[in-house]
Order: sequence, then C-alpha cells, then structure tokens
Amino acid sequence: MIKTRLVGLLSHAKKYIVYTILWQWLALLSQVMAVFSIAGLLEKVFYGDVTTAEVQHTVITLILAVVVRFCCERMGARSSYLACVDVKRILREKIYEKMLKLGASYREKVSSSEVVQVSTEGVEQLETYFGKYLPQLFYSLIAPVTLFVILCRVSLRSSVVLLICVPLIPISIVVVQKVAKKLLNRYWSIYTGLGDSFLENLQGLTTLKIYQTDQQKADEMDTESQRFRQITMKVLTMQLNSTSVMDIVAYGGAAVGMAVAVTEFLHGNLSLSGTLCIVLLASEFFLPLRLLGSFFHIAMNGMAASDKIFRILDLPEPKAGEKTLPDGGLDISFQNVHFSYEKDREILKGIDLDVPAGSFVSLVGESGCGKSTIAGILSGKNREFSGELHIGGVPLRDVREDELMKHVVLVRHNSYLFKGTVRENLQMAKKDATDTEMREVLKKVNLLGFLDTQNGLDTLLLEKAGNLSGGQCQRLAIARTLLADAPVYIMDEATSNIDVESEELIMDVIHEMAKTRTVFLISHRLANVVQSDQIYFLKDGEIRERGKHEELMALGGDHTGNRWIFMCYFPDDPGRSGDSSWFGRK
Repeated sequence: MIKTRLVGLLSHAKKYIVYTILWQWLALLSQVMAVFSIAGLLEKVFYGDVTTAEVQHTVITLILAVVVRFCCERMGARSSYLACVDVKRILREKIYEKMLKLGASYREKVSSSEVVQVSTEGVEQLETYFGKYLPQLFYSLIAPVTLFVILCRVSLRSSVVLLICVPLIPISIVVVQKVAKKLLNRYWSIYTGLGDSFLENLQGLTTLKIYQTDQQKADEMDTESQRFRQITMKVLTMQLNSTSVMDIVAYGGAAVGMAVAVTEFLHGNLSLSGTLCIVLLASEFFLPLRLLGSFFHIAMNGMAASDKIFRILDLPEPKAGEKTLPDGGLDISFQNVHFSYEKDREILKGIDLDVPAGSFVSLVGESGCGKSTIAGILSGKNREFSGELHIGGVPLRDVREDELMKHVVLVRHNSYLFKGTVRENLQMAKKDATDTEMREVLKKVNLLGFLDTQNGLDTLLLEKAGNLSGGQCQRLAIARTLLADAPVYIMDEATSNIDVESEELIMDVIHEMAKTRTVFLISHRLANVVQSDQIYFLKDGEIRERGKHEELMALGGDHTGNRWIFMCYFPDDPGRSGDSSWFGRK
C-alpha cells in the first residue's frame, strides 16, 4: 500500500528509507550466520563429534553476529528517525506555504481547526508511515526472498512451502484494507468535527458562561464524543481482529514449514543441522510481514490523514498577481462588484464606488448590509467577487498580495495581538521603528501613560493580550496601524470598545491621516462620520444613498419611499453641534 504522490512529495526522505532497509537486511544476514553456526554446533554435539576449537569458533561467530545485529538495528533506528524528522519538516512547510499562498482569504476554503489537526496529528501519522511502515513494507518483501535463496540449498521443498505461505499475509491485509478505508475516513471526519466543536466552544467559553448555555454545549459535545468513542471502538476492534488473523496466518505458515522440514529429516532427506536451520529461521519468513501488519493500521490512518492534507494542498489558489501599485496616493474604484459567501445568498449587489486619493469616506448602514464585506474585498480577505475593482488604476486581481498588504491596511474591532512584548507587536508594522516613533503613536492613542506604569515598550502581553482591557487592546492595534506608512487605511469599527475621551483622540488622528491618505471608516458611532468627504449608506447589499453630511441632511422627509434622520449628539459637549442625536434610516 504505497501512495505514489505522497512518496513523490517527500522524495527527500526516500534515501533514509533505503538506508533503513539496508540495515535491516544486514541484521537479517547476521542472524542467519548465527543460526547456521548454532545448528552446525548442535549437530556435532548430538553426534558426539564436537571439539573445543569448534565451540570457540561458534562463540566468536555468535558474538560477532550479535555485535553486527546490534549496530545494524541502531543505525536502522537512526535512519528511521531521520526519515520521520524529514517528513514532519517537509509536510508542515508545505502546509504553511499553502496557507501563505491562499493568503488572507484561506478561511473561505478551509477551517482553522482542520489545518491545525492535519498539521499536528495528521503529520504525526504520516511520520510513522514513512519512518516505520514503508521501510518495513520493502523489507518484508526482501527478507523472505533472501531466506528462500539461502535455505533452498538446505531443503528446496521446505523453502518452497514457506515462500508459498508468505503471500497469505498480504492477501489478508488487502482484505482488511477494503473495510478499514471507509471506517477510517468516517473516523477522521468525526474526529475533525469534534475538534471544530471543541475549538469553537473554547473560544466562546465566556459567552457561553454569560448566557448560561455552557451546559447545553457540553451536552452536545458529549453526544459528539459518544459518536467518536463508538467509531474509535470499531477501529480498535477492526485492528484487533485483523491482527489475530495475521497472527494465525504467520504462525500457521511457519508451523507448516517446520512440519515439512521435520518430515524431511525423519525420512532421511535432510540433515539435523539443516532441519534446525529451517526450524529456527521459519518464523523469519513471516515475522517481517507480521510486523508490517502491526504498522498497517497506522499506515491506514496515515492514508486517511494524507487525503486531508492533499485536500488542503489541492485547494485552488487565488490567481497570483504580478503587478505593483504606484507610489503616492491611490484612487479606488468599485464597478458593479458582487459578492456572496453562499450561492443562494448574495451579500453585495452591484456596488459602484469611486474614491479619489486622499478622500475620507464613510460606510454606514445596518449590520449585515455589506460594509465589512467591502472592507474585506479591498484588503484582499474576500477574493471570490465578481465585477471590477481598481486600486491606483491597477485591477485588484493583478496586484501582488504583498503589494496590496503594503498599501492597504485594515483595522478591525478585533485585530489580533500576539503573545510577546508591546515592542514586538508594534514592530510588525515597521521593523525598524525607533522607540521614539513607537512611543509617539502610543501617545496618540492615549496608551503611553498606562504602559509607562508597567514596563513601557517591554510590557509583556499574554495570549491575545488577555492582560489588557478590550479598549486597551484596540488602541494598541490602532497604534500599530499608525506605524505602517500606507496610502490606504480601512477602519472597520476600529474605535469600538473605547471610552469617549480616547475615541475623540483617535478620531482626531484619523482626521489628520485623512488629509494625506485615503481613509475608509466603518462606524456605528455616527457622530464620527460627519466630517467625511463622502458618506455611503448601504442597505441589503446596495448603496442607497451617497453624499456629504449636509447633502444627506438636505434630503429630508421621504426620499424614494424612505426617510433620512441624520443627527449628531455629543452628550459631554452639547455646544459642539446644533444637530441632535441619530443618523439612521427608517
């Protein structure tokens, strides 16, 4: 059972497989030498024809055989280990490279939990497949042939019988494989689903506790775990039964060969030493294949895991662009852009946007109207759109991903912060950023004072910055964004979870950025969009209205069957605006 594509993918590991087989074969020859030496000595002892010199010669031969076998087994184990290391390194590199090629849009095609599972346990299964199963497979073919060539000179009949019985084990393996393949595919599907559920519940544990639905999810996990337990028991039962069958075949075949050899001896057709050689080596015809049967189940798991890995590696990649973006300001143009996550549910329905370089544009509307989807498309996260999108006159599909990431920066309300120091997180945006530059952006987002009470730029962050408040995390993410000198910024609810004072500071920063850069602002705090050069109101995936604040205010009353209510309310400073309270559509 060899998967040629898998072997081809991991061709670098093949040399270690060859080395492992070679060392196993040399160990077998040393054992044959020892058996022949012992059999010859026992024959002489039986007939009373033994000498001290012959005993000494046999002892020396045995010691030499033991030393050689020990060295061969050690070298074989080392070769197997190197094959395992190579396989893990290559496969994980391939999976990671694939994720990089899929880019920010990889979640459209595969779940994060599936990637994690095949990169860990799936790769571990294939490690055993290459390090143990494949060398044993080839050795299981070489060993019986080698023994046959040696023993046929001792007793042709016994050797032929032993050789004929050998294929019974592979035949039993093939029969088991037919049943095991479907069962193991089900096993991996249930296992992956259980992993998805566990990861989701773990990430949403706080929410489950708040709404007291943790027990409900625990019960659902129990049900899934019960299904996994049942399928695991079926797999274990299948493995036990197949192992028993192979034991019967192996030891039965060896017993038949021994019986033939003893019969030959009783009829005077075979010497005592020859009989002893066949009796002692008969099991070696079958033990390699018997051991192969033990690895077979691991190999089947590896095959199932490889199917999962190749499904990821075969995912269609976004068409790689080759063009770069011009320096300076970038015009952005959406022309009849459509997008859907599901075939029967269209999110964007023909979006047309023309945004000159250096514009301050706001997208507003109800949740689910497509604002964040537009942000995702512009930042390269959502690739499967139709229509035309040009940045700086270059079609988005023709732009290299690294170029897009360098020129368009997206900040969401849940931007990821990595475990490490504040300095390390900030330098992701600018590797050569100085302490002065980093302290300056932290000051702009009203976070420097707090960090100075800790350990400054060397303040350690826990996983997902769990030791910071939600507002502090968001301000740190925005500070990181400010370090990136990009011509286009997308602020997707970037000021959510922030106190009013800090929000005003950040909005001042955004307004300052908008003087020299293109800024897309998505906000439910509608007071933030008043100073926008253009406000786009979206509903049901369409742009229903567009214009400046004053233009939308001037619409008044009913317009195309709807009414605008646009109000800006500052409870802490009523003198800042004469308008009052909401911007909405009803």
